[in-house]
Amino acid sequence: MSWTTERVELLKKLWSEGLSASQIAGELGGVTRNAVIGKVHRLGLSGRAKTPSPASKPRRNRPSSPSSPASSAGRQSAPQPQTRGATALKMAPAPAPEIEPEAEPIAELVPISERATILTLTERTCKWPIGDPSSEDFYFCGRHSDPGVPYCAHHCKIAYQPVSDRRRDRRVANTARAS
Repeated sequence: MSWTTERVELLKKLWSEGLSASQIAGELGGVTRNAVIGKVHRLGLSGRAKTPSPASKPRRNRPSSPSSPASSAGRQSAPQPQTRGATALKMAPAPAPEIEPEAEPIAELVPISERATILTLTERTCKWPIGDPSSEDFYFCGRHSDPGVPYCAHHCKIAYQPVSDRRRDRRVANTARAS
């Protein structure tokens, strides 16, 4: 397929009308969407008209089935959430566990001598960030950590939750929802 003068003019016209590259390819025939995009780029075309997005178009309501309770009451039911993919095995997200506030701030628990900066962190120091990184008093915990673990024992308890606890919490949440 060659880009004739007529096809280039039609491309320019359709592009300025706001058609997508796929729509233009369909109108021109014998050319792919990527070929249209490449030609538009080589021609330096820009400033095309905006097509209305699907969200801004008014939606038509589907007629409800005669057996549904919404149609017998003469009103429409609330919209159902849309799902995609295989949802049979998906679990509903468990509510976030309530975290009790610590009695004293962590900054008071880490002695100044153990605090670390980014330059003093090693393989065996706790890398738990404390404070606001943009402030001058930001530091890392710096306590001793076990090999292969980035945090000290205290921060590991905060960062990692055992699988058995997560499963238990999920079961509790599901039984509460079912009742």
